Amino acid sequence: MSWAIDHVWFWTRDMERAVIFYRDVVGLSPRSRYGDEWAEFEAGTVRLALHGAGEGRDLPHGGTAVFRVDDLDEARFALELKGVTFDVHVGEVEGRARFASFEDPDGNSLQIIEYFEEH
Repeated sequence: MSWAIDHVWFWTRDMERAVIFYRDVVGLSPRSRYGDEWAEFEAGTVRLALHGAGEGRDLPHGGTAVFRVDDLDEARFALELKGVTFDVHVGEVEGRARFASFEDPDGNSLQIIEYFEEH
């Protein structure tokens, strides 16, 4: 089972301000945007994404590295056999993908994702 980083995402409290920064200051090309909830940019072989924190939520620090897998259940089972515990952030992006979140030994956020169609 080989993995590649699919994308890395950061939380943002102000999506418009963050999009302007990554587009106009950093110079990344926008790929897609879903309101104030999600935006993606082309950043070489890995996409950079922004995740809106939403009104009234604390803004978590750091980001999340997301690894693309062919079979989410198989990858999750293999990791669980090695002692990985998945948190409650397991779910689906309706019609697009399934994902599961976990942490490395230092508490850094990681996810595995399986897309339903070629992405």
